[in-house]
Amino acid sequence: MRILANPLMLRAAVVLVCASCAFLIGLLFIRVLRKRIADEGDLSADAKPSLETLPLHLYNTVIQQLKQQKHELQVQSQAEQHRARTSENFSQAVLSNLSCGVLVFGTSGLVKTSNPAAKAILGFASATGMGAADIFRGAVVRPAKSEAPGARTNESGGPVLLADEINAVLHEGSKRREIEAEYETPAGEKRFIAVTISAVPAVDGGLLGVTCLINNRTEMEDIRRHQELQGEISAEMALQLRTSLATISGYAQQLANSRDPELAKQLATDIAHEAAQLDHSIGGFLSRKRAAQAAAVGSLLD
Repeated sequence: MRILANPLMLRAAVVLVCASCAFLIGLLFIRVLRKRIADEGDLSADAKPSLETLPLHLYNTVIQQLKQQKHELQVQSQAEQHRARTSENFSQAVLSNLSCGVLVFGTSGLVKTSNPAAKAILGFASATGMGAADIFRGAVVRPAKSEAPGARTNESGGPVLLADEINAVLHEGSKRREIEAEYETPAGEKRFIAVTISAVPAVDGGLLGVTCLINNRTEMEDIRRHQELQGEISAEMALQLRTSLATISGYAQQLANSRDPELAKQLATDIAHEAAQLDHSIGGFLSRKRAAQAAAVGSLLD
């Protein structure tokens, strides 16, 4: 009690008690803070990172990768477009420079593509969007060499049309066909054409359409007909030659057996006349033949 009555000692005791309380409170606060830090560390280690917790440099890395992928896709797309344009230009160049005509019919039966040679052969400014019946307009198919002469007939007994052959390949699944037909252009020009009709199959086994390769055989047909005509003329000339020779031979036998001067003179005149006609016929035939051969060679060279 005496100690507490001393003001100095009392003040020292109060300071000691306050310091002890502050120390205990500090220890308690430190322990609580350490525990909270440890709990937060465990939670951050176990939890998955969210967009809010990602660092800024990771955002930049992801954005750069996306930009790189976008650039690569653009480059690839441009390359594909360039290859497609190159392939299309190449196909167009090939079609434009083909000497034979090309018609491509779609599944609807209408022309989707045609080249300049087809337009020139058929006499159309543009065949796109036209059907086979509109283009070939009753062109009759010529029978093959192995068939009987005359127009080929269908099941109903009528002539087989070129448009029917195209529709048969397009709609009935017929095989490739090679045919010849007489064709007339819209301007009225007669032409002889050879057509190869082929189906265009799809990847899945379906049908994309039909292609027609058209060749103008008019000059060759004219030459063939001219040769046939020359053959007929040659046969007629051979018959005429045999007849003339037989006539001359008969006159000569009569002349040999005749004792009449007047009759001998008349027979000699008849022999000379027949020989002159024979020479004239043979000379004219040979001249026409040489001229025809020269014209045929000139047309082939042109």
